[in-house]
Amino acid sequence: MRRLRAAANGLPIRRLMECGHMTTVKQLLDHKGHEVYSIHPDATVYDAIKMMADKNIGSLVVMDGGRLEGIITERHYARNIVLAGRASPATPVSAIMETNVVYATPEETVEECMAVMTDKKIRHLPVIQNGEQIGLISIGDLVQAIISHQQFTIEQLEFYIHH
Repeated sequence: MRRLRAAANGLPIRRLMECGHMTTVKQLLDHKGHEVYSIHPDATVYDAIKMMADKNIGSLVVMDGGRLEGIITERHYARNIVLAGRASPATPVSAIMETNVVYATPEETVEECMAVMTDKKIRHLPVIQNGEQIGLISIGDLVQAIISHQQFTIEQLEFYIHH
């Protein structure tokens, strides 16, 4: 597993923090919730895709005995099963999951996570605290948080202008 990089868009983290208040991953999870869906590495890819469809989610963390082993996403399925002509009922999750998992910590900001996800071309980040997974964030969660923060700023500016 790899932690987020210490810079985004070429700017050091310290400089980014001087630009104004930024929402942290902890704040995002406190609002969104900490629920995470997981699957065992020996389960079939078919079971993983079925669970994603049933839960209306795009990824599952792959856990073995409480240990994060990897992540499987719809993208892994499309590229490694469908396009490769493999059969999902016969393929274990471990055969196509990503094992080099990039993750976030609760202290990191939405903007830091967005920069890393964009750079790495990933859409989901497990959130790890003290070696334990405490949540999962998606690029959609980050976009929603950024839009919410921008709307709040606009409302505050409009209030200032009109009063």
